[in-house]
Amino acid sequence: MVSPPPGAAAAAAPARLCVGPGPRPLMGSQGHPGPPGNCGPGEGEGGEARKLQEGRVARGKRRKGKGKGKAGAGQGGRGSGAEGNPGPQKAKEAAGLGAEAGASAGPGEEGEGCGSVEERERRIVRRDAGSAGAGKEARGRGDGKKEEWRVRPGRREDARPGRAQGRGAQAWGCIAGAGAAGEAMAAATEEEAAAREPAGRPAAGPALLRLPEELLLLICSYLDMRALGRLAQVCRWLRRFTSCDLLWRRIARASLNSGFTRLGTDLMANVPVKERVKVSQNWRLGRCREGILLKWRCSQMPWMQLEGDSLYISQANFILAYQFRPDGASLNRRPLGVFAGHDEDVCHFVLANSHIISAGGDGKIGVHKIHSTFTVKYSAHEQEVNCVDCRGGIIVSGSRDRTAKVWPLASGRLGQCLHTIQTEDRVWSIAISPLLSGQLMMHLGSDFPPGAGVLDVMYESPSTLLSCGYDTYVRYWDLRASVRKCVMEWEEPHDSTLYCLQTDGNHLLATGSSYYGVVRLWDRRQRACLHAFPLTSTPLSSPVYCLRFTTKHLYAALSYNLHVLDFQNP
Repeated sequence: MVSPPPGAAAAAAPARLCVGPGPRPLMGSQGHPGPPGNCGPGEGEGGEARKLQEGRVARGKRRKGKGKGKAGAGQGGRGSGAEGNPGPQKAKEAAGLGAEAGASAGPGEEGEGCGSVEERERRIVRRDAGSAGAGKEARGRGDGKKEEWRVRPGRREDARPGRAQGRGAQAWGCIAGAGAAGEAMAAATEEEAAAREPAGRPAAGPALLRLPEELLLLICSYLDMRALGRLAQVCRWLRRFTSCDLLWRRIARASLNSGFTRLGTDLMANVPVKERVKVSQNWRLGRCREGILLKWRCSQMPWMQLEGDSLYISQANFILAYQFRPDGASLNRRPLGVFAGHDEDVCHFVLANSHIISAGGDGKIGVHKIHSTFTVKYSAHEQEVNCVDCRGGIIVSGSRDRTAKVWPLASGRLGQCLHTIQTEDRVWSIAISPLLSGQLMMHLGSDFPPGAGVLDVMYESPSTLLSCGYDTYVRYWDLRASVRKCVMEWEEPHDSTLYCLQTDGNHLLATGSSYYGVVRLWDRRQRACLHAFPLTSTPLSSPVYCLRFTTKHLYAALSYNLHVLDFQNP
């Protein structure tokens, strides 16, 4: 509570002047704070006091129809008339009359006044809303001043100077108008506060929002991707709720290259499923950005493998290890390691048990420890070793000498051949069954044309595998159905030899062709090719010797370059 000026105490005895929490100090005519103490209508430096007096006059005129006392009180706040400079004596009288008018206004009327207060935190809080009639009357008497906005975290407040409501309401006075800069800062503060506020379930709204979360999860599980995206735009709570991995797993398993296998195994549990579904749409639509990671001065026949954030690639008779940068679309130029040991080019290699198992054109097999300098090489075949695989401590190699051999990985038995398998032709590709039977189980296919060699083969499960080669077909085999005829096949549209293939274990299939570095994407639920990406032009036409992909990038190794297709940032 603040007492009125001493000169007006007698006239304003019935009135009670209240000051809201922490009003701003009075601003003078030059925009500087006015003097502390009594700030009645006649004691400012002219600018703000004149505005307050003129406002009282306008409100007094509007109240003429309600009583002469109110009208007189409104006119008595004019000051000294034409000059617009309120004199001290008349200002005191005006203050007294204004206070009397405020006291006689009764419930719902406005009261004016100001007193000296100790300057506290400068903020304006909107009073709780009163009755509907009082609100209409207050809006009818609005003085045309611009509303001021101040922010408290999680709530927006508006304060209107000179507004009071009911008998116990507060009267606001001596408030300086906020500038455009202040309003902008208030809006920015409001946005930051809203971002920091946790997204709670709305207290009111449709009945859908008041359902238990378990039931709401069941309902939303029937929505498709587009419907879930629209539901996430309703409010922040639904945006958080619809980002749940459980709602997106069904959609992800039906998408291309989302990190789920055909059996539902999640290969990338550390990445939100919703984000993977977003990137999956770029694979489906063929949206990507092409780049070159590495270049070579002379023609190569490179092979590569991915492991974590590292890329291993063969160049001539070396194997180099590079580390990806965080974006996954570029490499650190300095290799992490260089593995040597062959006298001729490295034809093929695999990663197994912290080892690199390499096959060379010199007929030797090399065993390298990834995290040390340990390297062993031994003679394996009479001619070049075209392919090699390793699983469960067993190494299997294939050569142009028409043999496939089995070797142990144990350090004490390296170089000891366990078994030799004679074949009818050169061995170009090899893969170990997850069953690890160690025996020749069957021959696949019976009606291949002459020269239809298989250049790449890979197991998806113990009973299913994929193959591609010279006859321009990708074949899908299911050993439970038939060993003489494949279950499904896809033909290369331009009759090009297929050098390599890769699958996500579910719906996506990628192949590398022999001409113009063409990489093709296939949806295994369709017969036709989904997208084709030619990576070289006519003068530098090259086969795609090897390709690998993650959920965000595809890497293709050609004769002179290592290319990347970025599907995360197309």
